[in-house]
Amino acid sequence: MTETEILERMADRLLAAQTPWGRARLNFYVKWKRLAWNFVTSFAHFIKRIFDILVSLIAIICLAPVFLGIAIAVKLDGGPIFFRQTRYGLYGREFGMLKFRSMCVDAEARLKDLLSKNEKKEGITFKMKDDPRITKIGKIIRKSSLDELPQFWNVLKGEMSIVGPRPPVKREVELYEQRHRRRFNVKPGITCLWQVGEREGGLFEIGDRNSIDFEEQVDLDVRYIESQSLWKDVLLLLKTIPAILFGKGA
Repeated sequence: MTETEILERMADRLLAAQTPWGRARLNFYVKWKRLAWNFVTSFAHFIKRIFDILVSLIAIICLAPVFLGIAIAVKLDGGPIFFRQTRYGLYGREFGMLKFRSMCVDAEARLKDLLSKNEKKEGITFKMKDDPRITKIGKIIRKSSLDELPQFWNVLKGEMSIVGPRPPVKREVELYEQRHRRRFNVKPGITCLWQVGEREGGLFEIGDRNSIDFEEQVDLDVRYIESQSLWKDVLLLLKTIPAILFGKGA
């Protein structure tokens, strides 16, 4: 249907709405469209939630020996096994995101002394080569993204999704502009487009996430939000595995 045909149809409906019968038909049409849209979106959210539950359960069960091995290694390194950090998720709500601890116990307090060495020019996110806060075990599990595994529990609880924008910390949110907050329109995820370096939308595209600045990260997150589907979630999950193996992804 062309743009002209759409405009003509809209004009016909507006003219028809001038009569009582026409207004009744228009009201019915609008309510039916709204009901149909709510059904479609609710069903899509339901399918995504089922996908999240199944994947997180399978991961937790199958990777239980890995969980145990990492937990022992982190404990022997000194300090608690898990690191629980306040992050911001759906609609900007706070939740405690879990990780295997990969930094010294006072890492948060030491961050303010390292901000001047931030490699990210925009200053919203933080990255530093040879971060002195990272422990010996932490270097290993961070490089392979094994420190992120406890987030499957966040997914199981419904605080996160398998695929979605990465949840920011308070310091980052305080620097957000209004458009950056579009990330809060969906649940945060373990992996996403920029985590696997997918910039052009290629089916087999995997790139270096470290070359993607914050503004492009937001653009990619918005692209995902506007075009998300179960097929894309499955594809991104599959891409995450080689991205990690080649040291380019989550």
